[in-house]
Amino acid sequence: MEWYLGVLKKYAVFDGRARRKEYWMFFLFNMVAAIILAIVDGILWTVPVLYGLYFLAILCPAIGVTIRRLHDTGKSGWWVFIGLVPIIGGLWLLYLMVIDGNPGDNQYGPSPKAGEAPAVA
Repeated sequence: MEWYLGVLKKYAVFDGRARRKEYWMFFLFNMVAAIILAIVDGILWTVPVLYGLYFLAILCPAIGVTIRRLHDTGKSGWWVFIGLVPIIGGLWLLYLMVIDGNPGDNQYGPSPKAGEAPAVA
């Protein structure tokens, strides 16, 4: 939940970097919330209302965290549009969201992992 709220605090921030955990925890919480709202909409017979309002409210932070995640991999935020290419574009964007970010600083800022101890295998 803290990762979700952290992204919401950066509501319209498109600069900087976001690590994988921040992106995927935000994605997971959004999926759970969307499923719950879709079920509630179905029960109340207001099918697109609650889900649609949630989607509109979360659109800007979702784009922001995606762009910051691309920055962490060393790519420009404009790479988000690769997802518009049928099949291959979506798979490539998914790949970019999954790979590890650049270690150390890059042109988009310092590494978000800078203050952490390395993971022990």
